[in-house]
Amino acid sequence: MPAQPVASRLAAPAGDRPLSLAQARCLQLHAQGLLQPPRRRARAADLTAAVARMRLLQIDTIHVVARSPYLVLHARLGDYPPEWLEQALAKGELAECWAHEACFVPAADYPLHDAWRHQRGHHWSYRHAARVHEEHRAEMDNLLAHIAREGPVRAADFTRQDHGSGGWWAWKPEKRWLEAWFALGELMVARRERFQRVYDLATRVRASWPAQARDEPPGIDALRERFILDTVRALGVTPARWIADYYRLKPQVSARELAPLVASGQLLEVGVRDWAEPAYVHADHAAALAQARAGRLRATHTALLSPFDPLVWDRQRAQGMFGFDYALECYTPAPKRRYGYFVLPILHRGALVGRLDAKAHRAQGVFEVKALFLEEGVAPDERLVGELARALHELAQWHGTPTVRIVRSRPSDFAGVLRAALKAR
Repeated sequence: MPAQPVASRLAAPAGDRPLSLAQARCLQLHAQGLLQPPRRRARAADLTAAVARMRLLQIDTIHVVARSPYLVLHARLGDYPPEWLEQALAKGELAECWAHEACFVPAADYPLHDAWRHQRGHHWSYRHAARVHEEHRAEMDNLLAHIAREGPVRAADFTRQDHGSGGWWAWKPEKRWLEAWFALGELMVARRERFQRVYDLATRVRASWPAQARDEPPGIDALRERFILDTVRALGVTPARWIADYYRLKPQVSARELAPLVASGQLLEVGVRDWAEPAYVHADHAAALAQARAGRLRATHTALLSPFDPLVWDRQRAQGMFGFDYALECYTPAPKRRYGYFVLPILHRGALVGRLDAKAHRAQGVFEVKALFLEEGVAPDERLVGELARALHELAQWHGTPTVRIVRSRPSDFAGVLRAALKAR
């Protein structure tokens, strides 16, 4: 696999002043494609470029609003046809695999994840897959032979004989076996139909890809280094302790492990005010780092984020970078939820200023905001009201639920102000 490009191998001079936290935020938003709103209407190539920029696009099937991958992309692309995602998968531009969790990744990265699979034995998906394979080896071998002989299948192609209650262990047997073979690398997702996975032999899927997506991966040590570098590039700026979560690396990444990458110029070591530890920037972001230091990276974007957006999926990182305490509550029993079932963080000009619990009523064309909470100390000024109203309006229009209904808010009078701004649109 060709070496990754390095924009500059000159580390920043030791005397350079540290970044302010606001500048560090701008650098992270720049790396994630969330610094400024889109400047033109999205094109299909922008979708694959956005995934390549993030490196990972987490998959989740909850669709109380829209499924998470589509929301993550909407925050970066604005109005776009959701079917572009499935088209990119079917064309071999993207692939599905276990990475942070189940994710879309650039197809050229799939060999890396496949080679790293044996290092992920700690992950629940591999533990379950190994157990299922051990307990149902004959049935799984028969299923694999059926696919080899008859072609791709969906879980829906098999009739359920029992009744489950949810979760991996309650899927019908064929679904469990398909997912186990997927986790073990024998099957891949060739395409999706109405978001249902269509499974085929991994060898057949990969044979249809461009040549660069079939390159042999490097060894394990080089793979770990590659994932570390890709993480730092995707995060823009990060201390060592936030790196491992992105690809679920074990063991944790340390400053000592990063020292050779700094010495080679692949990473730049920087200070961030109020952080007691050094931070790291990929050399590809050297120019953006200089802009951030000079105050020329300006955050102007307002967007609603998926709970599974890479900007917020790590609770420790969201707290350390944005002072935003965010926990996913859709898997929490209702009486224990603080904010709601499917809570979207609100990004506004470089800050996470609040969150809202939303539900899309597709048949009625209504986008319901059950509750909206601004963070303590956030002043709902005219610009925030106007830009949040626009973000809500655009998301609702894109989603096909053009009527926005706001039930309540904190502060309580903010709901009325926002309703008026939406009505004015």
